[in-house]
Amino acid sequence: MAASRARAAHSPEDACTAEPFVPRHADLAALRVAAAGCRGCPPHRDATQTVFGAGDAGARVMLVGERPGDQEDRQGRPFVGPAGKLLDRALAEAGVDPGEAYVTNAVKHFEFTRSEPRKRRIHKPPGLRGMSACGPWPAAEPALVEPELIVVFGATAGKALLGSSFRVTEVRGTVLEHEIHGRPERLVPTVHPSSVLRAEDREGAYRGLVSDLGVAARALA
Repeated sequence: MAASRARAAHSPEDACTAEPFVPRHADLAALRVAAAGCRGCPPHRDATQTVFGAGDAGARVMLVGERPGDQEDRQGRPFVGPAGKLLDRALAEAGVDPGEAYVTNAVKHFEFTRSEPRKRRIHKPPGLRGMSACGPWPAAEPALVEPELIVVFGATAGKALLGSSFRVTEVRGTVLEHEIHGRPERLVPTVHPSSVLRAEDREGAYRGLVSDLGVAARALA
């Protein structure tokens, strides 16, 4: 009995990290399969499924968002909800082909609250513990895709890739050079598309997003 309790206390899930679930020397397809069985953080219990990255494995640009929303959780793909539709429009307007990007999130499971049972699921931003637990996945993806540029959407993705001191308002629309898990990367931070949908001046916020994505397009030219 004591031995079984000891094993439970040291289970991968209780460690609150995805590290035990990330296979070494795997290709992107194997990584996706492994992520589907990840139990490295508590939100996996309520989420419908793991939402892994999607797109061209040889993409020149990687788009990194926060965490899946309600529609992403149901469909199993990143950026398929209202924010994703706005992002596709902004990318095209800025000169970045959405179909040629690899799209992912810093956190792979949907976490939510409900005001009442059976009511609409309300997106819950991840805390530092959740970002840290999921960190091995967004670390492994760029190493396999090897993008020329990473576009970082919002504070959560920025902190996951660049550290807790990241402030999107200070560096948005600029090209940064940073080493991420031993690999030098170029990154362009900007706001998350969902913030545009919540903005009082939605048109102004949208124009700002397009301007930042234009920086990314020129960096890829």
